[in-house]
Amino acid sequence: MLPLIYTNVGAARIFLAACLIWNVPEMIGAFKQMAKASRKEASVQDRGSMGILIGLQWVGLALNFLLAGLFPAAAIVWHRTALFGIGVTLILLGVALRWYAIWMLGRYFTRDVAVSADQQVVQTGPYRYIRHPAYSGTFLTMLGVGLAVANWASLVALLLCVLSGHMYRVSVEERALSQTIGQPYVEYMHGTKRFIPLVF
Repeated sequence: MLPLIYTNVGAARIFLAACLIWNVPEMIGAFKQMAKASRKEASVQDRGSMGILIGLQWVGLALNFLLAGLFPAAAIVWHRTALFGIGVTLILLGVALRWYAIWMLGRYFTRDVAVSADQQVVQTGPYRYIRHPAYSGTFLTMLGVGLAVANWASLVALLLCVLSGHMYRVSVEERALSQTIGQPYVEYMHGTKRFIPLVF
């Protein structure tokens, strides 16, 4: 069984609109939120993580749509219309969480990993509960994409790629922050989870 977005024009339009709401600000941010543009004083310690993160994300998305067409037998048949609605809702909630987290991080946010000697540990908003809420927002969005497509093979491939890219990125980011900020960030790490409060 093919996804609704492959067979229903209305569903395809709704899905496309949600994806535009997600991707247009991301494309703008890709130019404006690099360290060389927004934090020239910061030391870039990215270790290729931005390229790996984005690359794996796009590989996951490509597999998500490809596998849905190649393996229709893996379709999630449970309440497909409701599942599609849940998926689109998660896409938008993920976008909202990501940009709220970026807003709370303020001038410290960059697309590439960059740190400065005077950097403070942000512990307001979602950062009170998790260390990487912007990435949690991305996970929510990707989960939404996978549920909207409603195929088990697609969903697993997408989430594995996204998780792999983010785990490497987070290891680079946390190492850089621990080395630069020192004990305050180490203590913050001990008191919070990475992506899901109290869980992971």
